[in-house]
Amino acid sequence: QVQLVESGGGSVQPGGSLRLSCAASGAIYEIHSVAWYRQAPGEQREWVATISIDDITNYADSVKGRFTISRDNAKNMVYLQMNSLKPDDTAVYYCNANRILTSGGLTIDDSWGQGTQVTVSS
Repeated sequence: QVQLVESGGGSVQPGGSLRLSCAASGAIYEIHSVAWYRQAPGEQREWVATISIDDITNYADSVKGRFTISRDNAKNMVYLQMNSLKPDDTAVYYCNANRILTSGGLTIDDSWGQGTQVTVSS
């Protein structure tokens, strides 16, 4: 069974930094595009950033220039470096893999982690 687990969330002051990690575990052969989403209380989940299987990245305008998404395919890890954090960045952050191929030949679409809380407050 394939699982995504986020970590690295916490509380930080405005202007601070955090690095989120998304670890994929299981019998994984290949992970295609991975995205980070976030959901603030009372708000809809919103897309933050995506990294493709060949390292092409895209960002929401609200985080462009402050957040950096990266991946380590050898470790089945995806990261979100968040700098210059603002109170508006407060949310639960989720990682999503649009497609995972297992070593057993299965295709798993639309996998989500359980989320990690990020709170930006003075």
